[in-house]
Amino acid sequence: MSAEQIRKRLSEALHPEEIEVQDNSQAHAGHAGVQQSDGGHYHVRIVARDFAEKTQVQRHQLVYRALGEMMKNQIHALGIDAFTPEENNLRK
Repeated sequence: MSAEQIRKRLSEALHPEEIEVQDNSQAHAGHAGVQQSDGGHYHVRIVARDFAEKTQVQRHQLVYRALGEMMKNQIHALGIDAFTPEENNLRK
């Protein structure tokens, strides 16, 4: 599992204008969940038009759906910051 695989899946499904994927797995190396599975810890910042008029929960569900089976066995923890392009522009 790699951050690049996550980036590729999300790019294919959501066609984001911006996407950043951080692999934070090393910081959690001793964590019990990591010891029990091979799943990594990741954080995604994604900007996509598909998030327009969606709640944060709905946005996260879109990300989970795009990652599919990866969420069950390759990703132990995933932090998500999901914005529309307009929201992203307001943050700059």
